[in-house]
Amino acid sequence: MTSNETLRSRPLPPGTLGLPLIGETLSFFRDRDFHKKRREKYGTVYKTHLFGQPTIVLIGSEANRFLFTHDNTYFTASFPPSTRILLGPNSLTIQSGTEHTSRRRLMAQAFFPQAIAGYLPGMEQLTDRYLKQWETLQELTWYPELRTYMFDIASTLLIGTETGSETIYLSQIFQTWAEGLFSIPINLPWTPFGKALHCRKLLLEKIEEIVHRRQQETAPRNDALGLLLAAKDEEGNGLSLDEIKDQVLLLLFAGHETQTSSLSSLCLLLAQHPQVITKLREEQEKVGFTGSLNMEMLKEMTYLEQVVKEVLRLVPPVAGGFRRVLESCEFNNYQIPEGWMVLYQINQLHKDSSIYSNPQEFDPDRFSLDRAEDKPKPFTWIPFGGGARECVGKAFAMLALRVFTAHLVHGYDWELLPDQNLEFSMIPTPSPRDGLRVKFSRRG
Repeated sequence: MTSNETLRSRPLPPGTLGLPLIGETLSFFRDRDFHKKRREKYGTVYKTHLFGQPTIVLIGSEANRFLFTHDNTYFTASFPPSTRILLGPNSLTIQSGTEHTSRRRLMAQAFFPQAIAGYLPGMEQLTDRYLKQWETLQELTWYPELRTYMFDIASTLLIGTETGSETIYLSQIFQTWAEGLFSIPINLPWTPFGKALHCRKLLLEKIEEIVHRRQQETAPRNDALGLLLAAKDEEGNGLSLDEIKDQVLLLLFAGHETQTSSLSSLCLLLAQHPQVITKLREEQEKVGFTGSLNMEMLKEMTYLEQVVKEVLRLVPPVAGGFRRVLESCEFNNYQIPEGWMVLYQINQLHKDSSIYSNPQEFDPDRFSLDRAEDKPKPFTWIPFGGGARECVGKAFAMLALRVFTAHLVHGYDWELLPDQNLEFSMIPTPSPRDGLRVKFSRRG
């Protein structure tokens, strides 16, 4: 048999394609244990039908290695129609091949070590201001506050918005836009997708206003928008306004939506594990942190790094990622047909007991040098994805989480208020159902 015949003789993975047209999409949205149940029934490779596409789900480090090392050969990035439309055709996330590589190289400059160090003072200043605001409130619903804070960080540091009312306005529209990202793409005014499409228009108008304002400035800035404005292609042409707007939209989304989720998970998990807060404070005393950080000091705070990694393992802000199959291939003796979708799973991977001991427990020490449970195999800790499409702003995200945690733990106490639902809503990113209500005060 030829290799193509061999491939065609391989069976499809087990599983069910569900109902005509909609497949298992409704179950995917409604059942938070959708993947757990199917993994128990079919194993780590199974078929389903999501967002109008036959889909193969892959779980595990070997599956991730196969997927990430064959990007642009067997696979290309793909997203449900709602996500593609709302992110826009020029978004880095949607781009593929050489176009994606060249744009990614450009965007990456905003996240080089020198640029990252440059964001630190602004991050500390904004963090201090928000912590003081929350102290005056004494009791608050934290999630929406964290969303505004993180949006302020992303918009001020990455694109240079003016803080205050501009941030709050943008943050509110963004929330409605984000709620439509993984929805059924029916464009009617009352559907999540229809509302999100309207908000995309409002966001792009506001971004265009910011871009024009920045173009009037005489001194160029070194932030992400500054790089986009200064960029030239091979022929020496600048990026079009439409492309700049789509890339800024992505920067703002990636810079705050997933981060807000991670911050709320971190605040909740630390409140439930006071012994971890004690260890963080002991480390701060040891390195001499008295309220002002520098990059060297952050490098010394290894336990802080472990805590952030463990939050991202236990509650990854993104549950997985889609790829479209460019060329039929096989994995684990199953056929993966051309034109199908592949979904790699982060949640299930991060809870794998063959990789992580007691995976449901919050245990930052699993990332200590002597245990390093994520190290024996590659692609076992992937909150930012992996391979050529790993999140370009990973270093910015990690810095923001560490700066926030260091200042929060150093200066403040917080406790969860009773009678609230602490379970997570999962779409578009994990968030506590009742918004995380807390009592907040300055230490001592």
